[in-house]
Amino acid sequence: LFDPEDIEKEKSVVLQEINLLDDSPDDYIHDYFDENHWNDHPLGYPVLGRRALVESFGRDAIVGFVNDHYSGENVVLTAAGHLKHDVLTELVSRAFCSVHSHVRRNGSAPPEASAGISVLNKDLEQVHVIVGCPAPHSISPRRYASFLLNAVLGGSMSSRLFQEIREKRGLAYAIHSYLTSYKDTGLLGIYVGTSGDHVRDVVGLIFDELLRMTNVSLTERELHSARELVKGNFLLSMESTDNRMTRLATNEIAFGKHIPPEEVVRQIDCVTAEEIRTLAGEMFNPSAIGLAAIGPIAEKDLTLSILKC
Repeated sequence: LFDPEDIEKEKSVVLQEINLLDDSPDDYIHDYFDENHWNDHPLGYPVLGRRALVESFGRDAIVGFVNDHYSGENVVLTAAGHLKHDVLTELVSRAFCSVHSHVRRNGSAPPEASAGISVLNKDLEQVHVIVGCPAPHSISPRRYASFLLNAVLGGSMSSRLFQEIREKRGLAYAIHSYLTSYKDTGLLGIYVGTSGDHVRDVVGLIFDELLRMTNVSLTERELHSARELVKGNFLLSMESTDNRMTRLATNEIAFGKHIPPEEVVRQIDCVTAEEIRTLAGEMFNPSAIGLAAIGPIAEKDLTLSILKC
């Protein structure tokens, strides 16, 4: 395994992928935001790695990584579909009997998010912006409220940000919010791509909406629509065997047990408008919000647009 020639070929492929990312600002903005928001924590490291580090890898480093991490205690195997559990268990036992065991590592310390504005001035047609803040972690009881908050804010074409910035004002084509969950933190991010002439107005409107989310509870109609959207997307995903298999693994790693779909639906239905408003007030604290931008824009322009909110 791990022939040195194969390693060199794969390193070349990864380096080309890094070059491709650098030429795709709508993708690179996510790495740029994470690097500045999570500081020197592993969550802020680029997924593809940095060029110098990739170039330095040799066979010893890769074998050492595999030995450290791919052990029996770190492996979860799940399956979904037309199969028999006893037969699968027997096959797995035989196939993995030689996998070594050692003590599981505890991992990194919880990250500390950094607020502030980071700007990479580049000669582009658009300015690519992410506004983000910490969100509930993957096993937090408040994760269900964050699902609904995200849905209302920018999680669909009927969301507040999409309707206000794209449909009503025509200031951007692409705008959406997203949630990412980790074992000890999470991230709610808002991405928008717009022209340099509109970016100040767009950023101001985003911060206006964040403030509104903290001060005014959702209407019953908004809450109902958000619940139906989140539940519908979740139940639709369960029609995929691949998604069922992945969800089994995620639940085992995060909770140590299976969470029935019925329980997820029940928890979503239990979230109240006041719980969402309270969570928004905690998440959208100015001291925790970060902003990153790539394109023809100066940091002082973004600062002024935020101060006007």
